[in-house]
Amino acid sequence: MSTELFDQLEKKVTHALETIDKLRSEVEELRTENETLKNSRQENETRLSNLLSRFSEAEANISSSEPSEQAHTSSEHVHSHHTHY
Repeated sequence: MSTELFDQLEKKVTHALETIDKLRSEVEELRTENETLKNSRQENETRLSNLLSRFSEAEANISSSEPSEQAHTSSEHVHSHHTHY
């Protein structure tokens, strides 16, 4: 084989190794970014879950207080009729 073929082969091997190193670096960056995004998503899901729980609690409190408020409003309505007679 001539030295020219060895030079071409050496250039191709060098280029392939550089490409492999570049791709490994990109893969590591993407893994890091992916981990960051997973953590962020988990934090957002936790926050959302907490907010939904708070809304559910507020709805439960409103639902449990509605009958007594309606009864209170009804008794006021009855009292207002009695005082007008």
